[in-house]
Amino acid sequence: MPPPGYGGLEQVVAALVDALTRHGHVVTLFGAGNHHGTDAEGFVSTVPEVQYERLGESLPELAHLARVNRLITAAEFDVIHDHTTIGPLLAGRRAVPTVATVHGNPVGEYGDVLSEIDSDVALVAISHAQRLLNPSLPWAGTVHNALDIRGLPRKTEPGRGPVLWLARFSPDKGPDVAIQACREAGLPLLLAGKCNEPAERRYYEQVVVPLVDENVTVVLNADRAETLRMLVDARCLIMPIQWDEPFGMVMLEAMATGTPVVALNRGAVPELVRPGMTGLVCAGPEELPAALLAAERLDPDDCVAHVAENFSVERMAYGYAEVYRRFAANRRDLLESARVSAR
Repeated sequence: MPPPGYGGLEQVVAALVDALTRHGHVVTLFGAGNHHGTDAEGFVSTVPEVQYERLGESLPELAHLARVNRLITAAEFDVIHDHTTIGPLLAGRRAVPTVATVHGNPVGEYGDVLSEIDSDVALVAISHAQRLLNPSLPWAGTVHNALDIRGLPRKTEPGRGPVLWLARFSPDKGPDVAIQACREAGLPLLLAGKCNEPAERRYYEQVVVPLVDENVTVVLNADRAETLRMLVDARCLIMPIQWDEPFGMVMLEAMATGTPVVALNRGAVPELVRPGMTGLVCAGPEELPAALLAAERLDPDDCVAHVAENFSVERMAYGYAEVYRRFAANRRDLLESARVSAR
């Protein structure tokens, strides 16, 4: 962290670590690999090799959690901030209270896991839309993800390049919808997708490739530098999501470079995009072509200012610090009440 390529969650964690450190907190990072690029005072590696090639497998994460739980003691830490999927279910084994950010949709099987967590775990949502999907969970707060915009390239005038679709190749992300919308609008499309997990490769080869024509350019597994260049050059970012996206870091990245977002009204889109100023939010796919054509009228400076004001890493760090303090204080009160009752 921060990631050299695809990795919205890793970007958020890296930015949070650095901001908490700037605020005077002592942060230790537990992760994979033998180095990191954050300002954490300490780094504990649970496995020497980075694990991105095993994304989607359960054992690497379980092994990481088992190792972390053996290393954590109450004498060294005040609070654990867990960003894993299964971690909240195992956090009851720790002697330190855990705040866990829920990065996925808390429904279905994932919702079943989260509903069984220990009382020593506080869940944090990354959007109000995500939290509303399962309001019965023990939420301790909602803290929007953030983006460190320092040093990011940005456009000074509306982009004249292709429409950009930037996501992992999945039916949830709607690359087929993006192709159809751009075809109807008469605009070129750049599909820049993560495509290294088996399911992603199957979907790309079976569904996307047959739809590609001379107006569609495909870039697979772009690195960070190339991704930023594509964002700056793009006319707009298209987000034709087919699911309730819990956040969508790519929308922040686009707006931070001055690129407006054209999206379907699903998930957290209304919380991130300001219609008519930083993008256009469409009720259905039939509205996308006109919105793609209208996006050139939006001011890049408004897009950048929106991210700086509402999704700064300082704001995110303060939000999490407040959750840490409140949850730790509540836990101390509960423990004290239990001791008094025991007497």
